[in-house]
Formats: sequence, structure tokens, C-alpha cells
Amino acid sequence: MSHKTKDALAGEARALWDTLKDKNLTPKDRMAIPPQEMATGEPKARAREMGEVALGYTEEQARLEAARCLGCKNRPCVAACPVGVPIPEFIACVQRGDHKAAVDTIKTTNLLPAICGRVCPQERQCQSECTLGKSFKTVDKAVAIGRLERYVADWERENGKITPPTVAPATGKRVAVVGSGPAGLTVAADTRRAGHEVTVFEAFHKTGGVMVYGIPEFRLPKAIVAKEVEVLKSMGVTFRTNFLVGRTESLVDLLDREGFDAAFVGTGAGLPKFMDIEGESLIGVFSANEYLTRANLMKAYDVDRAATPLYEAKTVAVVGGGNVAMDAARMAFRLGAERVYCIYRRTRAEMPARAEEVAHAEEEGVEFLFLQNPTRILGNEVGRVRAVEVLDYELGEPDASGRRSPVAKAGTEHEIPVDAVIVALGNESNPLMAQTTEGLEVTKRGNIVVDAKQRTSLKRVWAGGDIVLGAATVILAMGEGRKAAKSINDYLSGNEEEQAD
Repeated sequence: MSHKTKDALAGEARALWDTLKDKNLTPKDRMAIPPQEMATGEPKARAREMGEVALGYTEEQARLEAARCLGCKNRPCVAACPVGVPIPEFIACVQRGDHKAAVDTIKTTNLLPAICGRVCPQERQCQSECTLGKSFKTVDKAVAIGRLERYVADWERENGKITPPTVAPATGKRVAVVGSGPAGLTVAADTRRAGHEVTVFEAFHKTGGVMVYGIPEFRLPKAIVAKEVEVLKSMGVTFRTNFLVGRTESLVDLLDREGFDAAFVGTGAGLPKFMDIEGESLIGVFSANEYLTRANLMKAYDVDRAATPLYEAKTVAVVGGGNVAMDAARMAFRLGAERVYCIYRRTRAEMPARAEEVAHAEEEGVEFLFLQNPTRILGNEVGRVRAVEVLDYELGEPDASGRRSPVAKAGTEHEIPVDAVIVALGNESNPLMAQTTEGLEVTKRGNIVVDAKQRTSLKRVWAGGDIVLGAATVILAMGEGRKAAKSINDYLSGNEEEQAD
């Protein structure tokens, strides 16, 4: 990645835009427009700051990037979007400079564009099917749909143009939403739009779910999530925080004692996986979930005011190759680490993390140790981490996911001196809901079983997001939320039978 300043990129875009803005562009003209680079902060400086890394498009960049869209009649990008955003239509609005119309078009199916524009893996979804990208045989040349979505959402917020969706007349029906992550907020919005009374129950003291406790400030500013929640409040959605369904009250109590007509469970996947190796109980070993929650939700980096301690570590090893591993590794620098390793048992090509996040981590100084995996964690005389022992690997035949399986190379164990280890190998479903809700069917991994309409084994109860899928993405959780909300609305209007026992 180059590191041109935002001003430099803006100047280049302005000069090109001036030559094109009055032209009647042909498809050939559109294909000749270069993809617009998004400016980022200087790597070494930003690695010590919590501010957002990606700085967004300028007006001219957005118009140029939008002008690259061919406006395909078959709309392959829409089919690849989990919530079916009308992508060519919103981009056409950007092309003519009508940003309010653009964001309103997006919000017909997605109420969280400022969030999705930042954290969704568009390169594996809408942009992967972009005709322009396919013409060049690389997704890197696809129209930057996510960046355009972010641009118009930010424009709306920064210019005070946010207008809450219209709410239908009151139906007298009540919906309980358990969890305020992306699935829960989507259900809350769509059921409230239908005129139902909606209450969201959140276990933490802040709303937003994984968008607040999991995704760091430098990727998704918390003020943006808070603004989206404010829109829901302005629609009449009620939020009850510090309310752990399954402990404060059971799910059945919500339905029967508190009189809710329907409930949606969107509690996410918050139970971290570990490696089950020697030394994982040493002081200085964290799950990525705990590490990021302390930093994101509880602001451990603000040492003078934080209500949680900061574990000081100068050399940190992060185990894993997904987006959460990238978040943890980059966060380690911001919490004072001088050296950060990312240990991954395959190669860069197999990493599930977004290429952009891997590149940002590398720019900031994260050292990638590919084809290695921990065998044990070693401690000092007082029980603190002093090193991680790793074994070398090579790639064998593809596994069930299509990725080549790592094969251990016997006798290659060696130690890497570190004073903290962060395990970022994914999360499983918290068993609390299943343990406290009789008759709720779950898989052996603890994921709630649902049908095609997100209905669970219990009457009047729907579920979606990571509690169903396992750890997934914001947009996939939202897609499940939209399906569930439609089913709930149909049921409450009498147009759909409830799920049988």
C-alpha cells in the first residue's frame, strides 16, 4: 500500500474529476478510471493511537469511484449481498452527487451502512461478483462498494441529515430482542418499523454487542455505533442494559411474565476457544475476546481512568489468522507492546482475515510467523509467561474447507521469548441460554437450531447471528436478523403460523 496523504489523493482525484465530470461516460471510459485509494494514517504513528486508521474518501474520490460502476442490469453484486442492498441504485445516486438519496436507498435494506462500510468483507461478498472486477480478473479492480457505502453514511451523519425510518401505527404487539449486536439491532429496527413495541435486552453496560466489545476503535469508532443506536431510540425502541437473559430473568419469564408476544435471541458467540496445551493457565495468557473487551469496552489503555487493569507486555504473541487475530495484534501495539508476533500454522494465502487488515497489521509492525503453531507456553518462577514453544509445519492435502492442511514437522520445536500470549482461534456459543431455557434445541456445539425463517424449537422464539452461525460477520448476522424480523412481523400480523413444538 502507498502512503499518500489524504490531501494528495484528493488533489489527484479533483484533477481527474474536472476532466470527466461533464462527459457522457461510455463503459470504456468508466473502465479506464483507476480504483480510488483510501488514505490511511502513517503506520508507525497510528500503531500507537486509537484513532481510526482508514480515513475515508473525499467528495471527488467518491464520485470517481461511483463513476466506475457499469450499472449492470443483472445486478450480480446485489445477489451477493446478505441483506440485498440495491447497490447499482445507490451508486447511481452517488454518481450524480445526491448522497442523501444514496444513503436512503441503502437503508431500505440496511440500517447500519456506516458500520458495514467499515467492517464487512465486501471483497468476499458484493465486490467478488462485480462485473468490473471480473473484467479485470481481480477483485482489487471491482467497484469499492463498501467504501462508497461508508462515504455516504458518514456524509449523512456529519451533515446532520439522518432521518429515522418511518414507524407504522402501533399494533399493540411486543417484541423482546436479546442482545444488541448487529442481528439484534436489525431485528429491533425492522420489527419497530412494523409498529410493534420493541425492547432490547443487553448483558453489558453499553449497547452494540461485538461492534463495541470486539471490534477496535481504530477500525470502527464507538461513536458511530452509538449514533446508530440513537436512531433506534428515536424510533421508539427501548434498551435495557446490564440485563443478562438467563440470569436476570429467563427467556420464558420474558415471554410469559413480562408479556412479550415474540422474542429474538441474538446473543452472539462469546465463549472463547483455547488450544488445550500446557501453560494456558499462566499469568499473561488471554483469550482475544477478553483482551479486546478490556481494551474496547472498558478502555484499559486509559490507565488513569479505566476500571480494569492493563496487563503490561513488551513482547506479545497472537495465535490465529483471522480478523480477530489481526485486531488483537494491532491492539497490542496500542497497549504498549514493542514487538508483536502473529503465529499462524498455514501460510498467508490461507489466512481467513481480510487482506486489507493483514496489510494494515504488517504496515504497523506485526511480524508474521507462518507455518508454526504453539505446542506449549512456558512460565517463569512466579507463573508469568516467559516464552512460547512452537513447532514448524508444512502444507499437505486440502481439508474439508478447501484449505491445505498443516502437517507438523517432527523435531522442529523452538522457543520464542514473549511475555504475553493472546489466543485468537475463534469463539463458540455461550451455553447459558440453552442451560436456562427448557426445550430450546441446540447443536452439539451449542448453536441454536433454527428453520429457514429463523424460528427455533420454541413457540414465539426466533434466533440469528453468531448464536446460530458460530462466529461469523456483521453483515451475515444482519442478514439473519432481516429474515427473522420478516417472520416475526408475519407471525404478529397473523400471516404466518408460529413454529410448532
